[in-house]
Amino acid sequence: MMNQLDYFFEPKSVAIIGASRSPSKVGHVIFRNFIEGHYKGRIYPINPNADSLFRLKCYPSVLQVNDKIDLAVIAIPADFVNEALMQCGKKHIPAVIIITGGFKEIGNAKLEEELAKTVKKYRMRVMGVNCLGVLDPYSGVDTMFLPRHKLERPEKGFIAFISQSGATGSVVMDWMGMKGYKVSKFISYGNATDVDEADLIEYLANDRQTKVICAYFEGVKEGRKFFEIAKRVSKKKPIIVLKGGITAEGTRAVASHTGSLAGEAEVYWTAFKQAGVVKAESLEQIFDFARILSTQPIPQGNKVQIITDGGGFGVLMSDWITKNNLSLAKMSDTIIQKMKKLLPPYVILKNPLDVTGDADIERYRITIESALADPNVDIIAVIALLQVPSLTSDIVDVIAEASDEKKKPIIVVSAGGRYTEVLKKALEDFGVPCFSYPESAAAAIRALYEYGQTKMKKREIYGN
Repeated sequence: MMNQLDYFFEPKSVAIIGASRSPSKVGHVIFRNFIEGHYKGRIYPINPNADSLFRLKCYPSVLQVNDKIDLAVIAIPADFVNEALMQCGKKHIPAVIIITGGFKEIGNAKLEEELAKTVKKYRMRVMGVNCLGVLDPYSGVDTMFLPRHKLERPEKGFIAFISQSGATGSVVMDWMGMKGYKVSKFISYGNATDVDEADLIEYLANDRQTKVICAYFEGVKEGRKFFEIAKRVSKKKPIIVLKGGITAEGTRAVASHTGSLAGEAEVYWTAFKQAGVVKAESLEQIFDFARILSTQPIPQGNKVQIITDGGGFGVLMSDWITKNNLSLAKMSDTIIQKMKKLLPPYVILKNPLDVTGDADIERYRITIESALADPNVDIIAVIALLQVPSLTSDIVDVIAEASDEKKKPIIVVSAGGRYTEVLKKALEDFGVPCFSYPESAAAAIRALYEYGQTKMKKREIYGN
């Protein structure tokens, strides 16, 4: 049985209300997105002043379309939105995305209240108002009114991103596309006139493509509802949240952005922690955490073994491991003695384990396999400074094969220019999270470990 929210992501037919011939119009861009995104369903442009658009017949309203419509996208001026929404209700369209702004975020609360009454009357689900809507790379649904040549779309992946702010979300999507990070769904829900952040988290809990849920919130519409849903979902999938409006100035800015009440930051963080939500401090950190939580197994403990070909980076990584309340592993004497027989005598078999600046592929293979076999090691942090002449691109295969065993979390720290970035992209494609700096890597490891501990405690309290 379909969930009504399924129609936002997997509609068999879509009506674009406000589809336009003018390339500068929002409705035109959205219409093109469905075509260029290879959406496989039926598309119905709604425009009473046009006969056709891209060789598709235009209709004056959804009521003139004889076929069933699963999703309507509204991109017309605010004063005309409620009438269009009522027509969607009469047409029995189950899901509607309202891109249009100009409601309670600018003080026009009455107009938004009228929309809420229409939604309730016709029992439809509405995303928005004042939003970008949905990008689903699996189905081809793309209601982001930003052209593809200006905003790169990420490829299919396992990370869902919910953003109350459309502008913030669009920048993140563009950045993710450039970095090669992959998404299952992007959702911009704006003012949450109907569908809110709790509804979306509950939906994504059962989404087969989503392994990790990330979110940028400015305020929560219904605190108790969110808390109960997040507490339940976090036992199943990680939820990572960045909260906007944590200062007095930021809180005031929130009110004029999406019309939300930001509330006291500490109240939010306390509730999030109790619900098992992972706290992020920045947009970049959201995806640092998401990449490790979506690809790596939960560690048994917090003992990290560092393997490096650069002494300085090893020292910095040691510092950040300690700052993040993690422990440096002490490899067993048996494993160390085995490595001594296989490695040059000048390799430093401590923690950090320094394979030195003339390291080759085989040294990394031996040390990584040894750390995987050692019961004293819970997590492996591989520092690979790829500029050294003896290290070839085969390092990607060595690390990827070890990570693929899923015995222990393996993360990579690697800094450099274009050559380094190409190899890091290849590792990311194999599901190995890569970081440029030790501090980012250590914080992500901490998030993985703490999420595992929280999940374990919840099982002890509530059962599976």
